[in-house]
Amino acid sequence: MGVPSEDAVVVQLGKRAGEPSVITVNCPDQTGLGCDLCRIILEFGLSITRADISRDGQWCYLVFWVLPCSASINIQWTSLKDRLLSVCPSFSIPFYFDLGNRPTTSQVYLLKLFSVDRKGLLHDVTHVLCELELLIHRVKVSTTPDGRVMDLFFITDGMELLHTKKRQDEMCERLNAVLGESCISCEIQLAEDFQHGVSSLPSAVADELFSLELSDIEVCSQSLSPDMKKLKKANVNIDNSLSPAHTLLQIHCVDQKGLLYDIMRTLKDSNSQIAYGRFLSDKKGYREVDLFIQQTDGKKVVDPEKQEALCSRLKLEMLHPLGVMIVNRGPDTELLVANPVELSGKGRPRVFYDVTLALKVLGICIFSAEICRHTTSDRQWEVYRFLLDETRQFPLANSRARSQIVDRVRRTLMGW
Repeated sequence: MGVPSEDAVVVQLGKRAGEPSVITVNCPDQTGLGCDLCRIILEFGLSITRADISRDGQWCYLVFWVLPCSASINIQWTSLKDRLLSVCPSFSIPFYFDLGNRPTTSQVYLLKLFSVDRKGLLHDVTHVLCELELLIHRVKVSTTPDGRVMDLFFITDGMELLHTKKRQDEMCERLNAVLGESCISCEIQLAEDFQHGVSSLPSAVADELFSLELSDIEVCSQSLSPDMKKLKKANVNIDNSLSPAHTLLQIHCVDQKGLLYDIMRTLKDSNSQIAYGRFLSDKKGYREVDLFIQQTDGKKVVDPEKQEALCSRLKLEMLHPLGVMIVNRGPDTELLVANPVELSGKGRPRVFYDVTLALKVLGICIFSAEICRHTTSDRQWEVYRFLLDETRQFPLANSRARSQIVDRVRRTLMGW
């Protein structure tokens, strides 16, 4: 018998500012459910400060303590609950809108926005889309010689309502309200035969951005500033002596935005599942994670090669969850950001939001932007490409200025 809708996901808001809200999920189990829940929580701009996980293969009980990643984020708690319910096995079909008019599959729409250029424009648009639960899958932004911008966003609607005129009008009204007189036109249409763009990076750039080994991290152009190198330490250990049926996976690493999502995603793609786990903070900027795991066949992880592969991949995710670098692109300067894509094809939430926010804070204008995909031998990546305009404060030919931009973008992405 399924869980009543009001009990499957319970959200208890914090009683005062700075106090975490508590999200409890109690529903039938499903492979990859924890990863899906963490992705949605991150998508809504929330950081998981603590988590308890208990699963038996048939039922799961998960508790997340969450805080907004930024005070400027307006959390839509009712929508969050609905989205979490939509991925729970008992509620695979969203129930919070008229099912009679719902498309059978998630449709991709093309938003065409034509406006006068200004600093921070791209982030302001992205902020509105995120607040409306519109997911960005591909972007093409170009600036004309007369200072106007054509933004093309390929989006889907988390609420699955963008096929309605009311929802389309709401989006355009919100964009017009934020952009004001700089908005020239706003159009939305169905994107027929949508496909992710394919990156065409030079081989040397691609090798550095995607093929980074742990031993290379501190010597390549993506290196962290000296103070960050001290923080970037990760220990991943496996112990099979404490449980007859489960492998204990222990992780100690620096805290960062989306950490639990990265762990869940890696375990899901490695055919491992969590039976019981705790995600805690030691109050010094580090995380202690204890997870009792099994393979999807219900057995412990005893093969030394599988243990080494799992530990290496987790450690790499802790040290290098996203690639950030600046390169020359002919006479121009390009900022590149790359994140791994789940085997299911889903990318990391809010990357475009965070990068445009960092550039807005730095006062750097974006001449053009694009989101595409790149496939390596062992995984697929989502690649964000930004052609940057030079400023007096950040001369882009200067290596120090480039390092400052990379550091700011990385810190924003990681929540530092």
